[in-house]
Amino acid sequence: MNLDNVIAVRADKTIYRDGDRTIKVFSENYEKSAVLNEALNLARAEEAGAPAPRLHEVTKVDGKWAIIYDYIPGKNMSQLLKEEPEREDELLEDFIDLQIAIHKLKSPLLTKLKDKMQRKISLTGFNATVRYELHMRLGSKPGLDKIIHGDFCPSNVIVSDDGEGGTRLSVIDWSHATQGDDCADAARTYLLFWLQGEICRAQKYLDLYARRSDTAKQRIQQWLPILAASQTLKKKPEELEFLKSWVNVSDYE
Repeated sequence: MNLDNVIAVRADKTIYRDGDRTIKVFSENYEKSAVLNEALNLARAEEAGAPAPRLHEVTKVDGKWAIIYDYIPGKNMSQLLKEEPEREDELLEDFIDLQIAIHKLKSPLLTKLKDKMQRKISLTGFNATVRYELHMRLGSKPGLDKIIHGDFCPSNVIVSDDGEGGTRLSVIDWSHATQGDDCADAARTYLLFWLQGEICRAQKYLDLYARRSDTAKQRIQQWLPILAASQTLKKKPEELEFLKSWVNVSDYE
């Protein structure tokens, strides 16, 4: 196992390339259950037919948990949006069509999104009145069983050469995957664009997603207070005031 080629560093993990394999090594204090859950999510997504890298192994590297899966060559869509801004509409359409295709898949053993969100709402620092309102809103949402990625953003979509003059799209980082309402996944993507300061792109994404999936924008927007509350658990100071404002807003234009 060669750990010379670092391709990404995060606060709690380092990602390496070793030939045709990716090795994701987690920090020593990373929970074992979270590592195993991520590997299980990846395996279930792969088995359901999602465009995910193949899982090969869960192991330990120097006493730290690691997941080994296929290395996907190419550029992520975030890089392409920066390098080729004139292709933004085309790339966003491909991005959205891929997300919609994933939503058509099912994996009955994935964690249910509504169960996950119920737990996360309870862990937030909001007062009982706000938590009650969030729980009630969540309870009114449909209990669908579509595969949702949970962190579907351009940096997690890899654009590769398919070997036949075209391109192939793959999706990485399935650690947040659940089954549930596809509108929640779209709302999460919309929120991520906002958190990156990409407000115009967020609106363009929402308009395109609603049109290409034939979904009322209101169904997507109604998830935003719940997802904003969940995001506060990451405790990023630069996000908190913004997220709190979305949690307390009941209507969107």
